[in-house]
Amino acid sequence: MMAPWEKAVLFLLITVLGGQAVIVNAVPYDYSATTECLGEPLKPQYGGGIIVNPAFDESLDGWGSYDTAHVIHKVSKSGNMFSAARERSAPHHSISQKVMLEKDTHYILSAWLQVDEGTTDVKAIVMTPSGFVAAGAVEAKASCWSMLKGGFTAHTSGPAELYFESTNSTSEIWVDNVSLQPFNHEEWRCHHDDTVRQERKMMVHIKAVDAKGKPVPGANVSVTPIRQGFPFGNAINGAILKSPEYQKWFADRFTHTTFENEMKWYGTEFTEGHEDYSVADNMLIFAKKNNVQVRGHNVFWNDPDSQMSWVNKLNNEQLQQAMTKRIKSVVSRYKGQVIHWDVNNENVHFNFFEKRLGPDASTKIYQAVHQIDPNVILFLNDFNTLEEPGDPNGTPDKFLKKFNEIKAGLPASAKMGIGLESHFKKPNLPYMRTVLDKMASAGVPIWLTEVDVGGTDAASAQDLEQILREGYAHPAVKGIVMWASWTPKGCYRMCLTDNNFKNHPVGDTVDKLIKEWKTHALGTTSKVGTFQTQLTHGDYEVKVNHLSGNLSTVHRITIDSMSHPELKVQIRH
Repeated sequence: MMAPWEKAVLFLLITVLGGQAVIVNAVPYDYSATTECLGEPLKPQYGGGIIVNPAFDESLDGWGSYDTAHVIHKVSKSGNMFSAARERSAPHHSISQKVMLEKDTHYILSAWLQVDEGTTDVKAIVMTPSGFVAAGAVEAKASCWSMLKGGFTAHTSGPAELYFESTNSTSEIWVDNVSLQPFNHEEWRCHHDDTVRQERKMMVHIKAVDAKGKPVPGANVSVTPIRQGFPFGNAINGAILKSPEYQKWFADRFTHTTFENEMKWYGTEFTEGHEDYSVADNMLIFAKKNNVQVRGHNVFWNDPDSQMSWVNKLNNEQLQQAMTKRIKSVVSRYKGQVIHWDVNNENVHFNFFEKRLGPDASTKIYQAVHQIDPNVILFLNDFNTLEEPGDPNGTPDKFLKKFNEIKAGLPASAKMGIGLESHFKKPNLPYMRTVLDKMASAGVPIWLTEVDVGGTDAASAQDLEQILREGYAHPAVKGIVMWASWTPKGCYRMCLTDNNFKNHPVGDTVDKLIKEWKTHALGTTSKVGTFQTQLTHGDYEVKVNHLSGNLSTVHRITIDSMSHPELKVQIRH
């Protein structure tokens, strides 16, 4: 069964040109993606887009060799036609196609890859007028087809060349069903608007009746947001406990948070045997007081450079004992008080515990956490999967491979989630969207957990806005937390505010989006006592009073994807 966002819809986009409204047909976005390795590749998305001969039905027409690879046309036993690049002597020796790019246009790339033996990473590279761009990567295998889905934005117009490369230059690269689909910025925004309308909003019908159940026409209705429904937050650290001004600034804006270091192992037991949870406990008190939900971060960190010196000195048996103590201590302490745990942080890139205790070390950690707190959502949290298409160690396929390994070792009752850290240099929005498409195939909640950009100025604010909008608009994303934890000495990469709690441009962007993601509504009931409005998900106060002033009522409602769209309110004298 297709998810709602996978259905093809013809969007109508209205733009204003010279004061006149023009209706433009926008190509619908295809959110489908898979990590399954298939016996036969699926058809090219968008019919191939601007790619000539995408399924190789016309032999190698439109295709050529990048550098000196020998490219041939092949036909499988089932009759499927594809290309193969063989006799390769360098990573970039492969099949290619030349295309024309348009400036300020987003391009979505998809292709099906296979190799003749073993398993190897294959990247899609585009040689553009402004340089080489990594558009995506996939782990290609022999005997089945893997889907690469990625993208890039063209910043200049002109000729370009798409090709595929692999560091294993002895293997053949097989390519089939390639697509390169352009979207202009108006179409891209149209996709956003449509998904936000479907996934983040609901049309609500309010009917006012009197004590006898009769409709009340002409009643004033006001709908005021109390709390945003979409989880949106920012990291904090212990500095917030010493600043009432920052506490107010933070609590006025955010519904969720992550403690930067205060729950980590080195934040609670830097010296062996001396546990101190006082800072984390007080931060949790602040969060509860202000109705801010907390993501637990983290039980362990798999980075070898992040271990305390005393941990490195333990033998394997002692390490296992110390880990068991740590899990019991921190997970039991905050059971029922955190909504997520980043269980063994960054265990796609790093393997400290696997090297010490064996390849199933991460799975055993997840099992132990679940046993103590079976209701918390267990996250696999890592970097560069969303933000860096050129990182061979953080591809969506490698992330999901690790995710599925851990999931297979847990009971069916265990709840898991995907955390994408999102430390961006320069956002690649098409790639970001396609990664989320692929990650959505896991069927679990996806959060952007540590969003930041490398600055606070207007250009950084523009980058941040694009990232947040892209995350908010994707149907698989269930929450966003930024990594902009304030201290008087500065922040990790991005501060939203200065030390006088006056916003930087990035902070102004955050405030703008928070305001936009809430809904206010005013109006009067119709002749049949009804009022209709579209509300973003969240908690609202609904006030209804008749013009005479003799009838009024106040209700609090919650709007989410499970809400009933009709609300009947009784107004009394």
